[in-house]
Amino acid sequence: MHKMHNQPKNVGGPETSGATIHWASQYDIFTSLMGLGVNRPNSRMVIELAKIKAGDKVLDVGCGTGNLTLTAKLYTGASGSVYGIDASPEMINVAREKAKRMGSKTIFEVGLIEQLAYPDATFDIVISRLVIHHLPDDLKRTAFTEILRVLKAGGHLLVADFNPPKNPILNHVTSALVGSHMMQTNVWSIPQMLTEAGFVEVSSGLTRSAYLAFVYGKKPVS
Repeated sequence: MHKMHNQPKNVGGPETSGATIHWASQYDIFTSLMGLGVNRPNSRMVIELAKIKAGDKVLDVGCGTGNLTLTAKLYTGASGSVYGIDASPEMINVAREKAKRMGSKTIFEVGLIEQLAYPDATFDIVISRLVIHHLPDDLKRTAFTEILRVLKAGGHLLVADFNPPKNPILNHVTSALVGSHMMQTNVWSIPQMLTEAGFVEVSSGLTRSAYLAFVYGKKPVS
């Protein structure tokens, strides 16, 4: 997850109309405290919702420090390949160090979700966790068009994004942790955007997580 409000320039990274997190080490600690670490239950849940299996070629957009990406590689095995991109060089550096320590062949690259540097029909699956809500609507639409382009025919996208909890106490705690701006997002606007971008079999729903919902979309076979 690479975007954040109130930080207007992506220093040292590619230009984007969104802002970018550069405090990668502290961010990594924060996500671990939220239970979003490598092979933690939340990460496994997202990977399983995405139906990632051995041999798949996977892209994680807005990968941050690589927790979800590295978990995906555990599921694809040696026969598959997993790429993670983020606009923040600092995030990518932390992710690469983490992969090195784990002996993982996951590939991390600095890149923008709205301008994917991959050929058409490259990936079986694209995943995203807690990223899309940070993008303005015009950038969301561009990103979904790009994701559709790099997916193989019949490939799919799985977005896991913020769903403000209805419990007032949990809502307050979550707001304190992630910032009040996140409480104003609406994951339920994503399905319509995916349909407009050309995805089919679009679906959405709640997850086992108190603060995550999912949205799924498939690239048409023809």
